[in-house]
Amino acid sequence: MRSLNYESNRPLLYLVATPIGNLQEVSPRTIEVLSSVDLIACEDTRVTGKLLSLLGIKKDLISLREHNEVSVSQELVGKILTGKKVAYMSDAGYPCISDPGSKLVRICLENEINVAPISGPNAALNALVASGLCEDHFYFHGFLNAKESIRLEELRTLAQRKETLIFYESPHRIQKTLEDLFEIFGNRKACLARELTKKHEEFIRCGLEEMSKIDPETLKGEMVIVVEGSSGEEKPIISDAELLKMVNSMVESGMSTKDAIKKVSEITKINKNAIYKIVHLN
Repeated sequence: MRSLNYESNRPLLYLVATPIGNLQEVSPRTIEVLSSVDLIACEDTRVTGKLLSLLGIKKDLISLREHNEVSVSQELVGKILTGKKVAYMSDAGYPCISDPGSKLVRICLENEINVAPISGPNAALNALVASGLCEDHFYFHGFLNAKESIRLEELRTLAQRKETLIFYESPHRIQKTLEDLFEIFGNRKACLARELTKKHEEFIRCGLEEMSKIDPETLKGEMVIVVEGSSGEEKPIISDAELLKMVNSMVESGMSTKDAIKKVSEITKINKNAIYKIVHLN
């Protein structure tokens, strides 16, 4: 389907990217669009309300979050089809990128409503271009799973990718995530970017081993981790299930679990602590 957003009579939804820290990154076009709409849907009405107040804009707000995205999206479609001008904003950065908005976009398109993005800041791209790592090709993964066993398996599936890898992480999980990255990827070059566009913006550029030992108390705010891609020299990835099967087979033959883990580590060249976690998390 081809659609001209601004040269047709079709209804339109605006997707508005918002500042990730520095309010001076609000563009004149963002202000123009937000001032022109009848209704603003947003992730958190309190957060958006503060931003709009600073911009001198007063609009009706409706909350669209992960748990109500389908029902509110259908409500917004009804309003747009009756002629209302609607914008959607997440709390920071782009809607749909590790934030709600994807279901709203799909439901609008299904109802022949055009979708127009209004450009703005993006934490992943900010971190990437300042990381010093290769920007030619990159893979954005976003947040890893909070459950350790699933998170480790996610990382194993990414270990052979040659593109630069980009992850988001929060302060309360950063230590475990950095340890897991080092455990699975080895001592690759990496960059941790935090407090982007804010007064205390910081970039930490070093190997994953050094990064995994940073005092987590010094890592505050939302973070982006950029990791160099595979060199192609790493050994093929062995799945958790295969490693577990190898350990269980040795245990069944009379070997202790400790010795079996050590032996599998020697055979596969995989860190024995990683194998230990797999055995004891399954």
